[in-house]
Amino acid sequence: MMSIRQRREIRATEVSEDFPAQEENVKLENKLPSGCTSRRLWKILSLTIGGTIALCIGLLTSVYLATLHENDLWFSNIKEVEREISFRTECGLYYSYYKQMLQAPTLVQGFHGLIYDNKTESMKTINLLQRMNIYQEVFLSILYRVLPIQKYLEPVYFYIYTLFGLQAIYVTALYITSWLLSGTWLSGLLAAFWYVTNRIDTTRVEFTIPLRENWALPFFAIQIAAITYFLRPNLQPLSARLTLLAIFISTFLFSLTWQFNQFMMLMQALVLFTLDSLDMLPAVKATWLYGIQITSLLLVCILQFFNSMILGSLLISFNLSVFIARKLQKNLKTGSFLNRLGKLLLHLFMVLCLTLFLNNIIKKILNLKSDEHIFKFLKAKFGLGATRDFDANLYLCEEAFGLLPFNTFGRLSDTLLFYAYVFVLSITVTVAFVVAFHNLSDSTSQQSVGKTEKGTVNLKPETAYNLIHTILFGFLALSTMRMKYLWTSHMCVFASFGLCSPEIWELLLKSVHLYNPKRICIMRYSVPILILLYLCYKFWPGMMDELSELREFYDPDTVELMNWINSNTPRKAVFAGSMQLLAGVKLCTGRTLTNHPHYEDSSLRERTRAVYQIYAKRAPEEVHALLRSFGTDYVILEDSICYEQRHHRGCRLRDLLDIANGHNASLGTLVTATGAGQGRGERGALGPPCHTKQSSSAFSSFV
Repeated sequence: MMSIRQRREIRATEVSEDFPAQEENVKLENKLPSGCTSRRLWKILSLTIGGTIALCIGLLTSVYLATLHENDLWFSNIKEVEREISFRTECGLYYSYYKQMLQAPTLVQGFHGLIYDNKTESMKTINLLQRMNIYQEVFLSILYRVLPIQKYLEPVYFYIYTLFGLQAIYVTALYITSWLLSGTWLSGLLAAFWYVTNRIDTTRVEFTIPLRENWALPFFAIQIAAITYFLRPNLQPLSARLTLLAIFISTFLFSLTWQFNQFMMLMQALVLFTLDSLDMLPAVKATWLYGIQITSLLLVCILQFFNSMILGSLLISFNLSVFIARKLQKNLKTGSFLNRLGKLLLHLFMVLCLTLFLNNIIKKILNLKSDEHIFKFLKAKFGLGATRDFDANLYLCEEAFGLLPFNTFGRLSDTLLFYAYVFVLSITVTVAFVVAFHNLSDSTSQQSVGKTEKGTVNLKPETAYNLIHTILFGFLALSTMRMKYLWTSHMCVFASFGLCSPEIWELLLKSVHLYNPKRICIMRYSVPILILLYLCYKFWPGMMDELSELREFYDPDTVELMNWINSNTPRKAVFAGSMQLLAGVKLCTGRTLTNHPHYEDSSLRERTRAVYQIYAKRAPEEVHALLRSFGTDYVILEDSICYEQRHHRGCRLRDLLDIANGHNASLGTLVTATGAGQGRGERGALGPPCHTKQSSSAFSSFV
């Protein structure tokens, strides 16, 4: 792979000595044959064709996903209440704030309603802009008010078309990243095709439109593309500055639109730390990227009215620890192999200890408990101890937070993506080990990052970054299924890059003694073209069948519930129930809630557990007192919870409540250790007050 050369400082004497030679070169350039002009024209033509294809493939993907959404729900024909119900769980909660801003008489009143909200959590006034990442809903509502489109486009269509438009940006960013890595737009085209043909595993936007990740991931993809370009050696100063600006803007928007941004960027920081420690990345560029991460998070913190969860994030503590450790260990990259390895291990230990120390101090000062449920979940998930904690067990029993199912690899293999990914990954990992060993063995590597003798393998910084990125996010996806969308989309990029990379094919052909420049050219173009033809042949008919298949939204029970609430309850009535259903109640009826699905707040988690006691073995008087403490007027009981069959015994909601309440100690141990529970007898007189009538939900006045 191509070597990286550090820019050499030029002394004044060297300039004067080389000046005649430069004049001579200028004269020679004026006499160059027309072949140079032909190459420039070909480059311009290639950029034009590649850019046009990128825009077209992005737009086509957006239209394809929007059409699937329309065909699946008949969205254009169903009632407004049905459209809103289709935004399930937390999606409905986020969309309700967009609706609330549009219904406000003025923008000022709309902002005031969000900053001083007393309908999302009863008996409590909260700042929604501080608590949740809903600036995108605010921005869209302002745009809809300002633009002259009210007569032509309904608010809900303006919202969903914006999200599908972001998918066009997402696919285009993946295309460009692959193009930058491989040097040919054919690689980008293959990445986009893989993204679409693996739609089940690369995106879920068509049925979870307002989800935060669907806002954030397009900006994340732009950031990765910009970082890939920024890590190229010998960038012009202007190009470097513009790229840094693009990285900053995309990082800021990514951080602003998703509450889990800090954990994703922590993974990125670990990538930078690994590459910097192994001399695969210029330290100056790593410092810039660390700084951009911290600056973006702090700006978001200010916009979110100094959200303590951001200040107490592991990312800020880690990046500060890296800066401190660098100052304390100035000669980290000198000495023999064993010497440097020892220094590296000490550096790693120091950064880890400093991170934990700083994070603990910040959380103690801020009295921060908002993210403790995440660490309890991780502790239980990786077998670091059984737990009776309700929140941790609630996550453990959800399929989305379980291990990545094995059938995922079968679907990815059908499109040849997984095979190509493993092929490219195995080669680049081997090269990375060789380069890392060489860098640690070479005591002068800090003076010339990536500079190697002729004939030795090398790894470009942008390739190394994407390699470690895909490995770390791969581990994340394998451990938590919900995070697979961060990995699978990058799989498309990394696999397509490898198949179109001249360096990969050169290394492979040299290893089998078949190296020839013409063979490299043939392989890097013929293999992706053959895969593209295979994908078109195998998946085009199925995609056409998908587009021709028409369904319709149908949920009469929930529609009946929302209509009943609108017709028979006061506007200020307070409703208690499951988090998922109450989000729909707020969106469709505007009634006040006791709890909701945005779970990143310790007081809300306590509230939710208290409300869920309606399904536990508790005395009616105790449950009544708990609900009245939240001002509850109505309780919604769901048969899907009372007669739950989706989860096995030990993972049903009523089982988790019993474990947390200490009513069945042996079952609690089995849930966290094996994920399965023992049999149990019939529930006694303190069982849940569920109706025997089979319906999706039951509602009653609660006084």
